[in-house]
This record gives sequence, structure tokens and C-alpha cells, in this order.
Amino acid sequence: MPFEEKMTWVSGVVAVVVPVVYVVIMLGRLQETSASQIAYQVPLIVAIVASVALNIVGAIIMAIGTGVSAELRGRRAEDEIDRKDERDRSIARRGDLIGFYVSSVGVVGALALTMLEKDYFWIASVLFLSFAAGSVVASVVKLISYRRGF
Repeated sequence: MPFEEKMTWVSGVVAVVVPVVYVVIMLGRLQETSASQIAYQVPLIVAIVASVALNIVGAIIMAIGTGVSAELRGRRAEDEIDRKDERDRSIARRGDLIGFYVSSVGVVGALALTMLEKDYFWIASVLFLSFAAGSVVASVVKLISYRRGF
């Protein structure tokens, strides 16, 4: 499995897990408080920081695993991690483009909520979840492309 595919798995899992945790926490708060009174800022910032941190930790773990695997096969670790061919670039470009389209639809939804003067909670949540959905879709497109061909 190419290193880029491993990183796609990491980002895909993070893009699913972190927003699900955020949604569960916010749904719990919505049962007790109205949307206009919810203190969503700290959980949202924590979710964003957690996404970045988990992607970094996942990249480190994947790099170590790939390096150890390469060394056991008698190859240089740097060659395995840095190896990226035209297929990897095409898959990344296609996945990111489709993910961008999904995120853009969500941003338009957040813009509509803004024009309708909805609570900041809903606007911020839709923005966050649209970026998360774009990341998930991008990861799925990339993984399908790696498995079924491009």
C-alpha cells in the first residue's frame, strides 16, 4: 500500500470520528439549551485542533510503520515515504476536487443560513460539518481510486 493511500486512510478516519464526537456533544447540549444559548465555540475549536493533531499523529505513526517495513525489506525508508508517482498525484487531485465541490455546497448552505439570520451555532456547525463532509468524500474517492483504478 503506497504511503499516500495510508495517509488517506488516516485523514478519512479522522474526518469521520472528530465530527461525530462534535455532533454527539452538541446534540446533548441542544436537549438542554436553545441553539442561541449554546457555548459551541470551545468544542468547535477543540474539534478543529483535534483534527489537525490526530492527522499529524497519524502521519507520524504511518511514517514510522512505513519506515520499519521498508527497512525490513532492505529498502530506504525515505524512498518509500517520498515515492509518489503520476497516479498518486492524479488520484489526489481528483479526490480533492470532488471533496471541494462537496464542501462548497455546504458553504452555500451556511451562507443561506446567514442570510436567513439563523443562530451562529447553526452557521458555524454547518461550516465545520461541510468541511468534514468534503474531507470524507475526498478520502472515499481517493480510496476507491486506489482500489479500483483511476
